[in-house]
Amino acid sequence: MCGIVAYTGPREACPVILKGLKRLEYRGYDSAGIALLNGSLQVYKKQGKVSELEKLLASQDTSGQMGIGHTRWATHGEPNDVNAHPHLSYKKKLALIHNGIIENYNVIKQDLLNKGYAFASETDSEVLATFIEDIYLNTQTTLEEATRLALQKVVGAYAIVIISQEGPRQLVAARKGSPLVIGIGQGEFFVASDATPIIEYTNEVVYLDDHEIAVINEQGLSVKNLESILKTPYIHKLDLELEAIEKGGYEHFMLKEIFEQPRSVADSMRGRVNATLGTLQLGGLTEYINRLVSADRIMIVACGTSWHAGLVAEYLFEEFARVPVEVEYASEFRYRNPIIRENDVVIAISQSGETADTLAAIELAKSKGAIIFGVCNVVGSSIPRATHAGAYIHAGPEIGVASTKAFTGQISVLTMMALIIAHRKGTITESTFRKMLVELENIPTKIEKALQLNAQIQYISETFKNARNFLYLGRGSNFPVALEGALKLKEISYIHAEGYPAAEMKHGPIALIDEEMPIVFIATADSSYDKIVSNIQEVKARHGRVIAVVTEGDTLIKEMADFVMEIPATHEALTPLVSVIPLQLLSYHIAVMRGCNVDQPRNLAKSVTVE
Repeated sequence: MCGIVAYTGPREACPVILKGLKRLEYRGYDSAGIALLNGSLQVYKKQGKVSELEKLLASQDTSGQMGIGHTRWATHGEPNDVNAHPHLSYKKKLALIHNGIIENYNVIKQDLLNKGYAFASETDSEVLATFIEDIYLNTQTTLEEATRLALQKVVGAYAIVIISQEGPRQLVAARKGSPLVIGIGQGEFFVASDATPIIEYTNEVVYLDDHEIAVINEQGLSVKNLESILKTPYIHKLDLELEAIEKGGYEHFMLKEIFEQPRSVADSMRGRVNATLGTLQLGGLTEYINRLVSADRIMIVACGTSWHAGLVAEYLFEEFARVPVEVEYASEFRYRNPIIRENDVVIAISQSGETADTLAAIELAKSKGAIIFGVCNVVGSSIPRATHAGAYIHAGPEIGVASTKAFTGQISVLTMMALIIAHRKGTITESTFRKMLVELENIPTKIEKALQLNAQIQYISETFKNARNFLYLGRGSNFPVALEGALKLKEISYIHAEGYPAAEMKHGPIALIDEEMPIVFIATADSSYDKIVSNIQEVKARHGRVIAVVTEGDTLIKEMADFVMEIPATHEALTPLVSVIPLQLLSYHIAVMRGCNVDQPRNLAKSVTVE
């Protein structure tokens, strides 16, 4: 979950690395550091955000055309200057940056302590740096070979970049379970956790695969696996614009990404949905479409917001395709012995495509012979490469830690998958299929209209910014929206919030309701509307304060609720794509009013690449 940046070339490395760290700060912001090679290794690091490191560097000699940088999300050792990366090896010959967890670091550390080594930090990363140095200096081998030998004995996940003041001028990088991308410029190279620090300089990148080691030196780039077999790296062309990772005049990335949803949802359907011709296609599914259509059961694995999108998909697949669906937390799926039958299909959902638990769940399912489909946002990420087939959501870069446009993009793609299966199976009529395509094409316009509630939601937020608890209630496919609304509030405002199916309120949560408790109902005009009305009456009878998301023109709930947010009438199955918008805005404005760091909430990072 940490951010890695490295550079070698004709430019001064420090400004390139600092700018890259700022763009990667959503991956971790406990501390940051940089190591520069200019005859000797100079390491500077500081607890706090990248801006604190920048202040430190202002008074230092930062010359040098090769360097590595890191922004940290703490795992081993609390956030402080000592535990920050880069880490020097014991004899200070190497500097290393690391994203991941070395699970057997204690065993390695004890062996090194027995040899007389000592450690300054509490981190597993410093142990790895010294372990590589021990091999490097005592076997008189190359840094590449020392790294390879060390990694063969490492258990865990890692993306590392190493720089040495000994031997030839070079960067050595390796990965297993954590992302690493290499940018190829004109006589220069960039290494990063993802492409955002690179696109300003080049659109040509190589994505390292697991168990690969890259060496970058004056001869260029070479890639080998852990068996020292030379690999031919495939150069990808980035389809990403610099403007996409800038705030574009918005105060926060989260607000920008909320307002991007009319376009991002339209982009997820572009070239796929054509209501006029009555066609729907997802090219990434073509090779395995018959397996999807004939599946006896679909298992969805995901974490966090992606898991909520999977819950919405459960309603879609069962309603239209008439196939049973199970939605699993990837973190739980991997630690039991799930029953996966020959004709089951697994769908893995992840915004980043790097979620460690989801990747592990994929490997478990593959080992049992399952066909795996991926639904991801980041092109070239690990999950698309690990799955048999899948579809990108094309939402564009999502920088805000609290996911917004990825959620609606995931639901859009999952809806298309459900409709394709249903159409091929004949579980929906041609007229219903065409009607749903029209409904899908209208969703961006409806999201645009829902965004016009922004000023009203800002006013509502002022009323509830000091609340200590929230309940979110919904029925049917709006129940996952209630979960997502509660998660967003927790993530960025630090207010305790819970989501429930509305009918479950009477089985416990109703005990919490009093005049201090705000209750958010997703109460749109659908098949469970009358039941939701009854639930609202039960809350009002106990003096609860009701905020309701309702369909435009609703009069009944408007008379009952303290506040209402009206969204356009939408087909029941597609309502989550619109009903979630007011909840995203509500969480955003409450967090801002509470003085919270919306884009970088405490203790969280964007990509959960460690267990």
